[in-house]
Amino acid sequence: MPAAMRGESRGAAKPRAKAPANSKSSPRARKPGASYAPGKLGAVRGAGLSPWGALLAAVGVVGVALVVTLSTGHRAEKLAGGAGAAVGGQLAGVGFRLKTVHVEGASAMATPDILRAAGVYRDDPMLRLDLEQIRQRVEAVGWVKEARVVRLLPDTLVLAVVERRQLAVWQHNGRSYVIDETGRVIPEADPGRFARLPLIVGAGANEAAAAILPEVAARPRLAERTEALIRVDGRRWDLRMKDGSLVQLPAVDEGAALIQLEQLDQRSRILELGFERIDLRDPSVVAVRPRDGVLPGQLVANGA
Repeated sequence: MPAAMRGESRGAAKPRAKAPANSKSSPRARKPGASYAPGKLGAVRGAGLSPWGALLAAVGVVGVALVVTLSTGHRAEKLAGGAGAAVGGQLAGVGFRLKTVHVEGASAMATPDILRAAGVYRDDPMLRLDLEQIRQRVEAVGWVKEARVVRLLPDTLVLAVVERRQLAVWQHNGRSYVIDETGRVIPEADPGRFARLPLIVGAGANEAAAAILPEVAARPRLAERTEALIRVDGRRWDLRMKDGSLVQLPAVDEGAALIQLEQLDQRSRILELGFERIDLRDPSVVAVRPRDGVLPGQLVANGA
């Protein structure tokens, strides 16, 4: 009787579950990695979430990927890159693609060159845009002094720039250039479109212009009669007037010479008298030459 009981007990025992035929499908056998991220994001998309919902899910996926990355030793960079690419691709599929680029702080002439340099295109995946590389390309444009690039999800890129101030048109070796206040050439600027800027001429004129131009601009009667500023021997300026006359400035303290000229003009309207040349190189005298060129240079002591 006891034996029968034991026999019945063995017969009633439940059979053990068989091991899976393919051990690779077991959760324990799965190797750590980022390859599961697309599947999870695909499920999110299938659930009908908005792009922002997908973004929150993606953040969770990236967080899991980082945990996995920390446990994989030398494969960390590869796995992190794979996770980032997968997330960027999936988010692009739910609406995170470039639709609009805003350029702020740039003139209408500069904007097309800035957009070309940015090198971005409609429908680029937003999270795959390298903002630092875009910034470097934009700052390589001659118009741009500095730039900042901002990504506004889900679909907008902002290029905020500080444009270089156009100071003058510089003629040198038979060519014309637009320069900024540091004397740097702006290659993209067409000099023909900057007739309002003062004209400077000669070697080194671009580097010295920032000091002399404000002095001339501060004297409207002189500025409106000046056609060009000519750099002489890399050390001083001549002012070529619109009536063809020439005002010669000294190599040092040109501001004082312009004050002297302004005072003389207020008293005697010297800029309207049609002299061929007004020589201010000697601070003690103002030498003038009549336009007919027959008379020798006339000295006007102390500007009197």
